[in-house]
Amino acid sequence: MHPNTSESADTSERLYAALNPAVQVFKQGGCVMPPKDMNIIVFGCMQCMYAAADLAGTMKLQYDITSRIIRMPCTARLDINFILKALQEGADGVLVVGCHPGDCAYRTGNLGAERRVRFARKLVGQLGLNEDRVKMVFVSAAEGDKFVADVNKFAEEIRKIGPNPIRL
Repeated sequence: MHPNTSESADTSERLYAALNPAVQVFKQGGCVMPPKDMNIIVFGCMQCMYAAADLAGTMKLQYDITSRIIRMPCTARLDINFILKALQEGADGVLVVGCHPGDCAYRTGNLGAERRVRFARKLVGQLGLNEDRVKMVFVSAAEGDKFVADVNKFAEEIRKIGPNPIRL
């Protein structure tokens, strides 16, 4: 006996809602859901970015649902290959969030990451993608609102650019 297609669709919607509680929040609030397939990778340092994201949560500020945070000990650990691999695997954009210049717990780790992000942007452009798919911003641990604003602004820029053509 084959399952009814409408029941199957209903089951997949319930499963999606159960796996992603944010879906219920958006549906109940009447907000427009972002495309399910859009995704943004956020690489950030544990000292500033992760603390800012935690503060944003404490302040009940919401950042774009399509953003996925990858916590690093320091943005000094960021490798250009991380950015390229994320785009190759279908990420629509990569945002790197580091400490303000001069405030890095590892002295100049964020400045090295900034150089690598600039180089990655050039590589992405040479590969035929829009360079704006890769960006770096700086926040401190006390700037939860700035973190949210930067992530939301970047997500809006990525929506204007469109989906990653590699994924299509």
